[in-house]
Amino acid sequence: MNNVTIDGLIERVSNYESNNLELIRKAYDYADYMHSGQLRQSGEAYITHPLNVAYIASIMNADIDTICAALLHDTLEDTSATKEEITRLFNSEIAKLVDGVTKISKMNFSSKSEQNLANIRKIVTGIMEDVRIIIIKLADRLHNMRTLEYKSVFKQQENSIETMEIFVPLAYYIGAYKIKNELEDISLRYLKPEEYKMLQYEVNKRKYEDNECLREMLIVLDDILTKEGINHYIKTRTKNIYGIYKKVEDGYKISDIHDYLALKIMVDEISECYQTLGFVHSKYHPMNYKFKDYIWNPKTNMYRSLHTTVFAENDKLVQTQIRTFDMDKIASYGLPAYWDINRGNARDIMQEKIKNEFQVFKSLDSVNMLFKNNKDFVAQIKSELFKEKIYIYDSIGKRIEIPKNSNVIDLVCYLDMDNIVEEVKVNDKVAPWSMVLNNKDRVSIKTNMYASIDKSYWSVMANTGYAKRKLSETNKKKVKRIIK
Repeated sequence: MNNVTIDGLIERVSNYESNNLELIRKAYDYADYMHSGQLRQSGEAYITHPLNVAYIASIMNADIDTICAALLHDTLEDTSATKEEITRLFNSEIAKLVDGVTKISKMNFSSKSEQNLANIRKIVTGIMEDVRIIIIKLADRLHNMRTLEYKSVFKQQENSIETMEIFVPLAYYIGAYKIKNELEDISLRYLKPEEYKMLQYEVNKRKYEDNECLREMLIVLDDILTKEGINHYIKTRTKNIYGIYKKVEDGYKISDIHDYLALKIMVDEISECYQTLGFVHSKYHPMNYKFKDYIWNPKTNMYRSLHTTVFAENDKLVQTQIRTFDMDKIASYGLPAYWDINRGNARDIMQEKIKNEFQVFKSLDSVNMLFKNNKDFVAQIKSELFKEKIYIYDSIGKRIEIPKNSNVIDLVCYLDMDNIVEEVKVNDKVAPWSMVLNNKDRVSIKTNMYASIDKSYWSVMANTGYAKRKLSETNKKKVKRIIK
């Protein structure tokens, strides 16, 4: 993608947006002028980087302001440009986005470590102000990772670790699976080069036989859906290298990975998703325990699809994913898909959805308020928000995502019910407060506004830092009220 040109970028954007295209060229000309004389470590003119970042954003059908901000994203940090000047030359929205992705000056800190922690906090919390900030940062990180070969081995590994700890979880939380998968694969290539090469070799060795299996399924199901008059599109997928690596690390053989091969079927209506599921099962024997209905019960990043793993040709396992065309857009890029689905007011819809429907917003907002120190904040998001999760279900079947090793106290604190909870049942049995929850547990919470349970010891028994801090803050407020 390094041969991207400004004309190519404008042509790409013109496929979905016809207004204000001249603003993109103006942003490019300004960035090119401000970065003139600056080179990347590859020896290329620096402008190639923001140009590629803007192009990645355009693949997600980003709005004009986001494209311009992507072109200008390094001007405040690396040139003499000012926010006021960008506001005057472009607009306040673009200036706000550029400022949002700009690192905090090292002059404000006594050490590089303190600056890095503050910038991680700024990046992560940017999602609460404007999700487009995170989208630009992800595009920025993706292009930097694609050109990582020009860095020293130390910087390659340092950047890859940071990518896995911060940017991969951010991509997951907004549902940008395509970006997440590529970031994972590139990071693995630099962190575990031998393992990466070995798995890549195995995948290539199996490619012909795997493609034949997927092609056979595609032809059979395409024929059925066409005869049934269901508008559809089918595509194939092989699991990304990092995903395979994680399964192999857990002791699986590639042939036993149930979602190693996947067939994705897109249809128009939700009712047709379930209809198509019936056709798949009529031709291919399903693994019943591998069926998931993410349409009725979406993932916490709003991913929706039916998943069923079936036995295909030569007993190969193939995960079949069935969803509507709009669901597929969201499955690829997550929140940015709304640029395509809801042109015009997409930004407002994205912000509204992440605030009201994405669990990460509530968690992040709470952690941001509870942990004032940057070091504590970063430690908290790494240990709980960005680590392995489990999924439990409430009494009406709603899926709740919580950190692994959370106990009942952690759960009620996370749900903001610690002041009114009276009793918790796990799998229909009354549970002790210290009981650690497991994946797929069913939880029922009984509340009482006048519950008189002694919770003074809860902060000691809680497992997550969030619950401990929340309960500690609550106890301090109680003490202050008593003293007054």
